[in-house]
Amino acid sequence: MKRLDPNTDPEPSRTEEGSVLVAPPRRTAPGGDRSRLGLLVLGAGLILIGLNLRIGVASVGPVLGDILDDLRLSATVGSLLTTIPVFAFGAFAFLTPGLTRRFGMHRVLGILMIVLAAGIALRLQPSLLALFSGTVLVGAAIAVGNVLLPTAIKSDFSHRAGLMMGLYSTALFLGAALASGLTVPIMSAVGGSWRWALGIWAVPAVLAALLWIPQMLRRPASFSGAGAVAGSGARADSPSEIGEPSFRSILTEPIAWAVTGFMGLQSMSYYAALTWVPAIFQDSGMAADRAGWMLSFSAFPAILTCLFTPSIAQRLRPRWIGVAAASVLVGAGFAGLLVAPVAGAYVWMTLLGMGQGAAISLSLSYIVWRSPDAHHTGHVSTMAQGFGYLFAGLGPLGLGWLHTVTGSWTAPLIALLALLVLQLVSGAFASQDRHVRARSAHTREVLVRG
Repeated sequence: MKRLDPNTDPEPSRTEEGSVLVAPPRRTAPGGDRSRLGLLVLGAGLILIGLNLRIGVASVGPVLGDILDDLRLSATVGSLLTTIPVFAFGAFAFLTPGLTRRFGMHRVLGILMIVLAAGIALRLQPSLLALFSGTVLVGAAIAVGNVLLPTAIKSDFSHRAGLMMGLYSTALFLGAALASGLTVPIMSAVGGSWRWALGIWAVPAVLAALLWIPQMLRRPASFSGAGAVAGSGARADSPSEIGEPSFRSILTEPIAWAVTGFMGLQSMSYYAALTWVPAIFQDSGMAADRAGWMLSFSAFPAILTCLFTPSIAQRLRPRWIGVAAASVLVGAGFAGLLVAPVAGAYVWMTLLGMGQGAAISLSLSYIVWRSPDAHHTGHVSTMAQGFGYLFAGLGPLGLGWLHTVTGSWTAPLIALLALLVLQLVSGAFASQDRHVRARSAHTREVLVRG
């Protein structure tokens, strides 16, 4: 006799042999009956956290020259200040599932804001060790936030995922714009101290942590269903996530690797530009404060494309058009910087910003769109941002090395143009309307003989 798990649908599907296929347990969202005010506070907290996830890195580029001169570092060593966080985005991303199981998703988001503030503040210490240690803490905190924000949006705002992903992507660029544009003026206001110019950016992280306190008090998400029929002896991949697929189960999914490749390639392009575009302008004769402003300016067109690209991309046919448009815009911006960086600075940075905004919003949206539920979103997010950022970290370091070897920015920019071809290919695959499917864990046969 075949019996069904009582927590599954009343009419389950069956295999050709007659075995019952039981769907995985459904997550019961905590606070599902939250008031509109509660949802507003929750949404505002998520966006404010997103705002902080690029500030600690974007604030370094505009004053990188001052740091190199003050500490007498080479360009290659100096690039570690922006490369270490990107590598940390990848390495520490894989710790996120364990931290979430141990403390709960919303508590971890609050804790990481405290760690982020501490890492930024540590840069105030007059020590090279403190500077790099703070940079590692910044990268670790951002890594966990990178993974958890898409998961939190899928869990808490699944009915408004497109809108929230657009707002989240916009917050990323807005934070980067504020840090890039205001760090140099702040340095002037505090007597030319680049340490204080970087350290003051701990304040937004503290504010985010304070706003997030109500969410840290929430009870962790629970699952309906036991995950196995009583007496079946079935075991879950994780003690706290009975019946859910393991992270390893998606590592053979081509669509998951396409999302990962697109995330890594667009991130490499973004962080390479974030680190070295001000230096490219300055080496072409532009003043330091204006070079920082140009990087900040690129965030404004990026904000527009971030906000609207997810909604537009869902209506485009074929799906890869959005990826192609983003790649062409970024390529045009890099080509302009190669040919006439100062003369057409506003044009190049407008094109670059539009392309980068579209690319990053698509890469984050694909994490959500290619996942059937919040649990899969967590795994795809871990995979895409873990492996993706480990690869992306080679960008700033590689460009710094190429510039040191060749003495110009020609070879680094040509390399970035060549990588856009790979970005286009991986993005085209990631744009396909498919979900990751961890079959061995996502569905299970329940046979109970009477």
